[in-house]
Amino acid sequence: MTSFDLSPSRRAFGGTAAGAVAALGLSAADASAAPATGAGTLPAERPFRAAPARGRGARRPNVLFILGDDLGWADLSSYGAPEIRTPNLDRLARQGVRFTDAYSGSATCSPTRFSLYTGRYPGRTKGGLAEPIADRSVGLEPTHPTLASLLRDAGYRTALIGKWHCGYLPDYSPTRSGWEEFFGNFGGALEYYSKLSSGGEYDLYEGDAEYRDLRYYTRILTERAVEYVGRDHGRTPWLLNLNFTTPHWPWIADGDEEASAEIVRRIKAGDRRALWHQDGGSLAKYRQLVEDLDRSVGKVLAALKRSGQEEDTLVFFASDNGGERFSYNWPLSGNKGSLLDGGIRVPSILRWPARIEGGQVSGVPVYTPDWTATLLDVGGARPHPAYPLDGVSLKGYLLHGAEVPARDLFWRVRGERALRRGEWKYYRGKDGRDRLYRLSEDVREQADKASVRPELLTELRAAWERVDRGLLPYV
Repeated sequence: MTSFDLSPSRRAFGGTAAGAVAALGLSAADASAAPATGAGTLPAERPFRAAPARGRGARRPNVLFILGDDLGWADLSSYGAPEIRTPNLDRLARQGVRFTDAYSGSATCSPTRFSLYTGRYPGRTKGGLAEPIADRSVGLEPTHPTLASLLRDAGYRTALIGKWHCGYLPDYSPTRSGWEEFFGNFGGALEYYSKLSSGGEYDLYEGDAEYRDLRYYTRILTERAVEYVGRDHGRTPWLLNLNFTTPHWPWIADGDEEASAEIVRRIKAGDRRALWHQDGGSLAKYRQLVEDLDRSVGKVLAALKRSGQEEDTLVFFASDNGGERFSYNWPLSGNKGSLLDGGIRVPSILRWPARIEGGQVSGVPVYTPDWTATLLDVGGARPHPAYPLDGVSLKGYLLHGAEVPARDLFWRVRGERALRRGEWKYYRGKDGRDRLYRLSEDVREQADKASVRPELLTELRAAWERVDRGLLPYV
C-alpha cells in the first residue's frame, strides 16, 4: 500500500508551528492547515524505515497494550494539543514510532474492544453489534478465540487490568476469554472513587469476585500494572492489556472528592444519567485527567525499565475511539460516535527497542484489527482457521520494510458507513448522502468529491457493501 503521509498531522516538533511547517517543506497553502505545535517538544521525526538487521535473533516480545478511553486524536502534546502536556507519552513517541493515520476499529468503546480482542470487524459477532454494550444480554462469547487465548496457547502469560466492557458476569469475563488474570471493571464507565456504575452497582473486580478499594481508580490501576510488569516472569513472555478509563466521564480528577460525592448521591437517588456528568467538566478539568493519564503511563513505563524488560517489550498506546466533549481534535471533523475521522482516528504510538528505531513517524493507514494480527504474528501465534482475521499483520512493514498489504479499512455503525482506500474515504452519514473525501488534501473532510469522481464513489460504495453483506445485520 502506498503510504499517504501528506496530511497536516505529519509533523516535526520544534518550538513553533512555523518551524514544524518548515521542517516538513510544506507549501504556503499547506501551512495554514498544519496544527499548532503543542506544549510538548520533540526533535524532528523522520519518516518510518524498518531496520531489518536490528535485533536479529531477539526473543518473542512481551506486549504491553495500553488504551486510553475517549482520548481525542490531538489530545497529546505530541499530536498538537496546545495546552495539555504529556511528557511521558511524548517520550514514548520519541523512542518509537508515532502513527498519524491510525484508526480505531469503531467509534465507541465496546465494538473497538471487540475488534482488538478478536481481530475482526465488530459486526461479525452479536456482542459487537451493541454500540456500546449497555446491559447483560450480550458479550464476547467465551468460545471465540481472542488475542489473549491465542497468545496464551502459544506460551504467553496473559492479564487484563482496567476496563473490559465486553459483557457482564456470569456469562462474560476476561477470564473466560483467554486472560489468566483480570483486575478491573466490567462496564463502560464508573465513578472514579465509589466504583459505582450508572445503575448503582459496584464495579471493581479481581477475577470474578468483587474487590473493595475506594481510592481513585486511575491510581489503583497504575499500581496493579506496576506490580505486574515488575514481576519476575523469567523467560516467559507476557501480554498485559492495560485499559484505563481516563479521560472518560464523569469529569472527576484525583482529589475531587466533593464532586465524587455529588455524583454518588445522584446515582443512589436513581439518576441513571449521573455518570454522564453533563453539568460538569471543563477544559481545565479535562487537562487534569489527560495529564494524570500521562503520569500513570509514565509510572508503568518506569517500572518496566526497572524490571530490565524494556528492551524486549513491545509497548503500544492508543485511544479506544475519538474524543468527546472536551477533546481537542483539530483539524479533524466529528467526535466519538461518528465515522468522520474525529470519531475514529486516534493517537497511536509503538515502541519496541530491540527491533524498531525511535524518532520515527508513519502515515500508513492502519486500524485496530491490524494490531491484533501484528501481535499474534510477532508472538508466534496463529489465528484460528475458523475465525479468519480482518486485519493484516504489519510485522513485515515494521521489521523488514515490506509494503503494507493493499486492503480497505472498513467501518459500520448504526446510521453511518465509511471505507478508506489509500488517500480516499467513502462516507455516508445519518442523512443518507454518500460523500467522497481525499484525505491527503482535505483531512477535515469538508470538500466532497462525489460529483468530481463519481466512478470512484461507486467503486468504494460497492466495496463497502461487499463487506457489509458478510456481517450480522442490526436488529
